[in-house]
Amino acid sequence: MGKYILCIDQGTTSTKAFLLTAEGGLYPGQSVPLTQIYPEPGFVEHDPKEIFFSTIKAIANLFGEHPEALGQIEAVGITNQRETTIAFDKKTGEPFCNAIVWQCRRTADICRREELKSREKEISSKTGLKLDPYFSATKMVWIKEKYGLEDQVKEGDVLFGTVDAYLVYKLTGGAEFASDYSNCSRTLLFNINKLDYDEDLLALFGIGRNNLAKALPSASDFGEIRLTAEELTASGLDEFETKSLLSLNGVHITGVIGDQPSALFGQNALAKGEAKTTYGTGCFTLMNTGNSPVFSDNGLLCSAAWSINGVTSYALEGSVFQGGSIISWLKDEMHLIDKPSDCDIVAARAKRDSGVYMVPAFTGLGAPYWDPDARGLITGITRGTSADDIVMASIESIIYQVTELVELMARDTGTDAPAMKVDGGVCGSDHLMQLQADMLGIRIIRAKTDEMTAMGAGLMAGLTCGFFKDIDTVSSLYASRKEYDPKMDAAEVKRRMEGYKNAVRTAILAKEG
Repeated sequence: MGKYILCIDQGTTSTKAFLLTAEGGLYPGQSVPLTQIYPEPGFVEHDPKEIFFSTIKAIANLFGEHPEALGQIEAVGITNQRETTIAFDKKTGEPFCNAIVWQCRRTADICRREELKSREKEISSKTGLKLDPYFSATKMVWIKEKYGLEDQVKEGDVLFGTVDAYLVYKLTGGAEFASDYSNCSRTLLFNINKLDYDEDLLALFGIGRNNLAKALPSASDFGEIRLTAEELTASGLDEFETKSLLSLNGVHITGVIGDQPSALFGQNALAKGEAKTTYGTGCFTLMNTGNSPVFSDNGLLCSAAWSINGVTSYALEGSVFQGGSIISWLKDEMHLIDKPSDCDIVAARAKRDSGVYMVPAFTGLGAPYWDPDARGLITGITRGTSADDIVMASIESIIYQVTELVELMARDTGTDAPAMKVDGGVCGSDHLMQLQADMLGIRIIRAKTDEMTAMGAGLMAGLTCGFFKDIDTVSSLYASRKEYDPKMDAAEVKRRMEGYKNAVRTAILAKEG
């Protein structure tokens, strides 16, 4: 048996690769950034070829830093940005166009079509999702219509895949085209009650089964790696990198899971009622609801989280479109900070009670509002408002958004999470994590590593192939790094949340004229 599981984490802004050991050690290679393409306001794209190149380059970087792992990979796990949609030619594997990223709002008009709006309740009851540009089906419709692919789609010559399915296809040399339940759950085409594509929804969106990836449990054999030297060298890899990638041929992909349920699994939130928040480009709060879906009355989503040995776990989810991207905006567009760590420096010197609130609706609002047309807004500005006030209002909006989601989860489930496990880059800010504990009134537990999406995929792959003995072994590997207990009084918490919600209402009213 090999000494390591190779974990691939293909995210929105970069691709990373890791080695996972039997003792739970997670060792990274250098990440590879992914170009963000903004052809029009509200449009977000990725180049599919760059997605694949960033994946093989990240693996090559990993082997370059850990050459001892060559020939020692037991299995591969993949986690990925979920709803992002790639359309490519079944015969050649060539993409028809750029990938439409989950953040993209270009399909808002498609979502308003009467034939879809009239069946919104049916869509929600089957998929656990909202009719929103966020999800894959309307992206497929847009691509089909924009590029005149209707006949090719009917013939089955066009393949539509989320990023995991595209990577499985590419890494297996086109031998396999498969996705797991957690990713299929985000297409608007997958019935989470039956764990299968829904015939009525396929007909509604004009997509066939033969256009889609085979739906498998997360813990499955997704095929073996089949790369060629010609493809790798043509991609720009050098001789060592090419040889290191070729050493993976014959190794099987034994775990595939979307990034957010992967983090839930990696966080050891395996019991009903346990929850986590990942603070990445966006923020995603998930609560394990056990072996049955819980359909939200409050604008949240429900999806299959993972499926192991015939048992499926579900999660209730709140999605915030702008999380860590707010900090990038402050740095790259507004030039109010030089680096993300400046946020804590500003927090230490900024005045309290500025009355300034920021609604970061850069690409619309996610849960619970699901308003693709809302745009960002800053309220409470006076002549005395400073740059520090703008920075604080912006970064603290991350926490207010998550707080609102957790409040709604408690209403939907009748359960208050006893604690919140957290991961992601934003967790490096002590100010924000303390504020999160204060606003929720519960303990915040930061994981030993912030790379829990990669950890979850590795654990899933290792569990499938026997690298890890059983779920108890997987559970024993979890460790925390730091904990935060609430300190803020209830009146202050209430004041802050009312201020933020008032700002959101103002943003929505401003959009409406």
